[in-house]
Amino acid sequence: MAARFKMSRKGVGQLLRSPMILGEMVRRAEVIKAVAESIAPAGGPSDPHAGNYKESFFVTSTDRGGRRRDRATATVGNSVYYARWVEYGTEKVPAHHVLLRAAQAGEL
Repeated sequence: MAARFKMSRKGVGQLLRSPMILGEMVRRAEVIKAVAESIAPAGGPSDPHAGNYKESFFVTSTDRGGRRRDRATATVGNSVYYARWVEYGTEKVPAHHVLLRAAQAGEL
């Protein structure tokens, strides 16, 4: 006799917002944050912002994330104003892609 399964959309929605899934998203975000902190450029001794970028990573989480606000999510970011320039580069400074590389290395 074959097993039968009937999906419940409400049940899947509850699973996607559950504390178990939120906890896993936060755990993965913390791994990515740790990798990003370890590979982030710190600047030289003459840099007035030395170490600020490296120390400004953060993790936020919610159980109402995603495009439809129907799932648990965790986000890694950086709060310094020049974080986008470190990530994507400028005409004079090459891109470091810190969060991109951290996310690729932090995949579990």
